[in-house]
Amino acid sequence: MTSTPTSTPPRSGAPATAHGPTTLGSAGLFTVLLGAALPLIDFFIVNVALPSIDRDLAAGPSLLELVVAGYGLSYAVLLVLGGRLGDLFGRRRLFLAGMAAFGLTSLACGLAPDAWTLVVARVAQGAAAALMLPQVLATIHASTAGARRAKALSLYGATAGLSMVTGQILGGVLVAADLAGSGWRAVFLVNVPVAVAGLVLALRTVPETRSDRPAPVDVPGTLLLAVALLTLLAPLTEGRAAGWPLWTWVSLAVFPFAAGAFWWVERRADRRGDIPLVPPSLFDLVPLRRGLALVLPLSGGFGAFMFVIAVALQQGLGLGAVASGLALVPMAVAFFGASLAGPRLVRRWGTRVVPVGALVQALGLGLLALTAWRSWPDLSVGSLLPGMALAGLGQGLQLPVLFRVVLSEVPPERAGVGGGVMVTTQQTALTLGVATLGTLFLSLSASGSTATALTVTILIQLAMALVTAVLALRLPRTVG
Repeated sequence: MTSTPTSTPPRSGAPATAHGPTTLGSAGLFTVLLGAALPLIDFFIVNVALPSIDRDLAAGPSLLELVVAGYGLSYAVLLVLGGRLGDLFGRRRLFLAGMAAFGLTSLACGLAPDAWTLVVARVAQGAAAALMLPQVLATIHASTAGARRAKALSLYGATAGLSMVTGQILGGVLVAADLAGSGWRAVFLVNVPVAVAGLVLALRTVPETRSDRPAPVDVPGTLLLAVALLTLLAPLTEGRAAGWPLWTWVSLAVFPFAAGAFWWVERRADRRGDIPLVPPSLFDLVPLRRGLALVLPLSGGFGAFMFVIAVALQQGLGLGAVASGLALVPMAVAFFGASLAGPRLVRRWGTRVVPVGALVQALGLGLLALTAWRSWPDLSVGSLLPGMALAGLGQGLQLPVLFRVVLSEVPPERAGVGGGVMVTTQQTALTLGVATLGTLFLSLSASGSTATALTVTILIQLAMALVTAVLALRLPRTVG
């Protein structure tokens, strides 16, 4: 199987045809990275807006959880399907459809008159993100090669990590600015002009790629994957706020059976010569298998940290949205710098950059835990700076490199499903991190001190970083 167009190194400002450009130039790369940034920003931007949403819409804890979880669930459940649809119908076409849907659902979120309408709009927004995001990695993978692909994937990793940090910073600024009296609504409405600009740019700069012999949608696999993810993530994200009712335990009990059934169906389809939603043969690729094993603890800890620090600073210390966002600036700057330096470091040191990054991140988390324990409640944004910067530096040395590792041996015709599997793993880990460590933090802070809760959760994340450092030693030494 081959992918159209073939993977040849593109030139910046490549010529366009009547159907768009034939290669991914610099403007096209900027456009697809914009599409990658929007969904990740919106996963985190809402964290700092939740108190305002609660006051305005009288949402209550359960519905607030759904505002966050509804987006994450639909996003995670549909990502692999979005990748398959891009392989089938064309990645540029699906990118455009996803971008348009993301703009419309963001508008619906921003205009929501009540909490339930906001929840429904957030679920739809997550589905739109799942349609758009897999096309980014698939387009990069199918329309670049060599050094150009390495640079593009490094920039994707930088964009992903930076988006997760800047989402909360941007959210704080927008809520505090209260533009035209919009309050929390601005965190959603800001997406609309960005989506319109993205559509215009994509029409002119993003090439169309697809598999020459695309497989039809694997309906049983799609449904079973959806059931498996929902039975795991829904009770973990909603259980605490709902008081852990019976359905949460029933759902968790169903999860291993749903996951087992999904894997059995996929393996049977693979043996028959069909093309399942997630081909088990993909996991024969050592870089993909080992890289995904590292994406889980890294993204899970990252998602939990962003949620916990927002709650601790705003509710525990009473800082405003802007001040809590500013605390993350050193992390964002260090992450971006490390991401840009990553390709040069990898050329010299290979994947040994990843365990070094994990150790640097662990050092930063240790400093943050010590600062929180010793300085609370006199904790200041300035006192967090060294730990934040080191943690961001360590994460920036890991995430972009891991994305390159995971996709390094995925063939172009499977670029959509490969990207979908990777982003699904990342998104599931983010959601699990918030659901598990976030729940632990909220439970500890409710029964004791916020300082203890923050210190304990950061130390658990430190342990996860150390596990990542050890596992990273098993990565292939070089990456394409």
